[in-house]
Amino acid sequence: MRYDERERVYGREEYYWGTKPNELARETVEAAPDAEDTLTAIDIGAGEGRDAVFFAEQGWNVYAMDVSPNGLAKAERLAESRGVTLSTIEADANDATLPDSVDVVYSTGAIQYIRPENRERQFDRFKNETTADGIHAMFAFVDHPEVPTPPDWTENEHFYAQGELAEYYEEWEIVRVETFVFDDDSGDEPHRHAAEILFARNPS
Repeated sequence: MRYDERERVYGREEYYWGTKPNELARETVEAAPDAEDTLTAIDIGAGEGRDAVFFAEQGWNVYAMDVSPNGLAKAERLAESRGVTLSTIEADANDATLPDSVDVVYSTGAIQYIRPENRERQFDRFKNETTADGIHAMFAFVDHPEVPTPPDWTENEHFYAQGELAEYYEEWEIVRVETFVFDDDSGDEPHRHAAEILFARNPS
């Protein structure tokens, strides 16, 4: 989705992606490390905040990062309506740094905006600020020979090669990798996506 289109959509009263958490967010809570202290998480590409707010509802300290000011404003409103708090960060995933050491790094539908030449640097930044036993949960759109480029794909989005995500975590424990194809109707035009989910744990 283009930046101007995203701002227009996020500027509406209704929540474009809804307010219920993504299934990946629920799985991330299950995979999160056990800790005596409160966990800290960052949602990279938090959008309107449905997953970041869900994490905050678990009692976590949560940073919601996104390039969209309209999305972050809605995330704050959703958090207030649910009686929780978020720390919002307006930043581009291409050059973002984490504000603190975190236990959970989560991203769904945003890391395709990281340009290929920036990926190794950015994943290293995210890993270096992750605590021992911390978990990364990543969703990436991948190139697939039988799935055409979606009609709403933009020049600022970049597919990952199948298996590429795991290459950024060679020194970590790969908990789970799954590649799949799913139907979508975003943009009001039915199409398919190929995607990959990765869970990786910091062993240090």
